[in-house]
Amino acid sequence: MSTKFVLNETSYFGKGAREELAVEIEKRGFKKIFLVSDKSLVEAGVTAKVEEVLNNSNIAYDLYDEIKPNPTIKNVLDGVEACRNSGADLIVAVGGGSSIDTAKGISIIMTNPERSDVKSLNGASNTINRGMPLIALPTTAGTAAEVTINYVITDEEAEIKMVCVDPNDIPIIAIVDSELMASMPKSLAAATGMDALTHAVEGYITKAHNEMSDMFHMKAIKMIFKYLASAVNEKDPEAIEMMGLAQYIAGMGFSNVGLGIVHSMAHQLGAVYDTPHGIANAMLLPTVMRFNGEDPATAQRFREILINIGRPDAKDLNDQDVINTFVWMISELSKAVGITTTIKDYGAKEEDFEMLAEKAMNDPCKPGNPRDVSKEDFIELFGKAM
Repeated sequence: MSTKFVLNETSYFGKGAREELAVEIEKRGFKKIFLVSDKSLVEAGVTAKVEEVLNNSNIAYDLYDEIKPNPTIKNVLDGVEACRNSGADLIVAVGGGSSIDTAKGISIIMTNPERSDVKSLNGASNTINRGMPLIALPTTAGTAAEVTINYVITDEEAEIKMVCVDPNDIPIIAIVDSELMASMPKSLAAATGMDALTHAVEGYITKAHNEMSDMFHMKAIKMIFKYLASAVNEKDPEAIEMMGLAQYIAGMGFSNVGLGIVHSMAHQLGAVYDTPHGIANAMLLPTVMRFNGEDPATAQRFREILINIGRPDAKDLNDQDVINTFVWMISELSKAVGITTTIKDYGAKEEDFEMLAEKAMNDPCKPGNPRDVSKEDFIELFGKAM
């Protein structure tokens, strides 16, 4: 039985890597850029750092920045119309998951107009054509959208987050420039860093994990435990650069093997209460890992992680102590970067748990979880996360 692994074509890393954007555009013969970002990045002057590269090389572009933190179907469709009107032949996305995910949706519909309802892109997609060429420059160290085949769009009417999985959406180039990440406020750096940790941990224990994905996820976990607190609390330049690399490495893994029910639950909090995705993951991760750890094979995977993040004594611990230690280390890291909230703080109510559980049961990330989960399990887990 073969194992399929999909990675993007070209990536650049390091301070100032954004300068490679103009080189690649000119080398590939693109003439007009549709620049996708969000208003907060435009106002903070982050997008301007990329615009400067384009202006210095006299590369024409139009800017689209009508994007919500949890991007919607309307954001995508408005972007498609603006992209068509611009006459661009390349999309350049600057931002976190919101901007890059929106750009992916625009990219796909530009070349697959029959899917312009957007809703039909939910889940494992069967689009025919490769999306319009896309170059992604992440400004957050978390989502790894620049290297994955996934993007998430909110259906506001149905109050669900659509997880679109499509190899045709992967950017042709990723440019991971730590200088674009350096201006992240502490709260965002913390949330996106815990998002990256969730990707790496869930990817390491998912049913579809393999030797290749294990390599990526373990490396990412080790780097995040080492560098996240310094990147957030001290804004240490090396730590920021390493976090940019760590989240990318995690993305190469989970993009190919999937995630689990932390994401199944987090997507519902984002869709219903507009909870920031990274915060939702951080709040849910300890609770869900305790649930998953009851599976002996998963407890053994936790043991492997502990040994690699500075707890060699884990080899001699019983399974329950392994679970307790791993969950404690995750919780301590979350506290160290200032995330101490619960889902109640973001509006979750007990009377909503059944509705949230029903939505989580249909989330595309659920099948990858190492333990089977029922609607009743989800209700109980939401309760524990309060």
